[in-house]
Amino acid sequence: MEINDSLTRRSRKRNIIVFIVTNVLIVGLLVLLWTQLMTPKVGLTHSPDESLVTVGDLPSPLLGKPAPGFALPLLQGNGQKVSLSDFKGKPVLINFWASWCDPCNLEAPFLQNKWPGLQSKGIVMLGIDGGEMASAGQAFLKKYNISYTNVADTIGGNTSLAYGVSQMPETFFINADGKVVARWAGPLDDTNLQKELAKLHMN
Repeated sequence: MEINDSLTRRSRKRNIIVFIVTNVLIVGLLVLLWTQLMTPKVGLTHSPDESLVTVGDLPSPLLGKPAPGFALPLLQGNGQKVSLSDFKGKPVLINFWASWCDPCNLEAPFLQNKWPGLQSKGIVMLGIDGGEMASAGQAFLKKYNISYTNVADTIGGNTSLAYGVSQMPETFFINADGKVVARWAGPLDDTNLQKELAKLHMN
């Protein structure tokens, strides 16, 4: 009888321990899950679902206003800086991109192909790489044999913020008076490039 009582007590004690341990683990998992859900994703610079990228004309508070100025280092250079003011009196296309961005990789060969024709019309094309190490941007330029000027945004992405860039790629069209006339989101194609160029009154 005593043996049975002892076994019963032992079994009950074991069940209580298992119950406590199981509940502690469940509570721990719930806390972990809650923390993950509530913690903002620091450093996320692009949408994990590239299908959500918007393509087309986007509104911007900059339209019709002077383009924000900047002075940024050449992506392939020894610290030499390029300023928007260097191109005063010329129409400028500013393309914001990053090497991790799939649509940017799609667009890069097209832009390089169009660059000689744009240059012959006196249009400046300027790429601004943001959200990554300079070495990644340099590898991107080499991969697509990009020959037009490219600079690196600040660590905090100040230029992207000044232009209100919300995704990659985005291209801003600035006329010879230095005013923003169009903002295009997503990769450009020939039809849409011509449509946006017409807003520069140079097509």
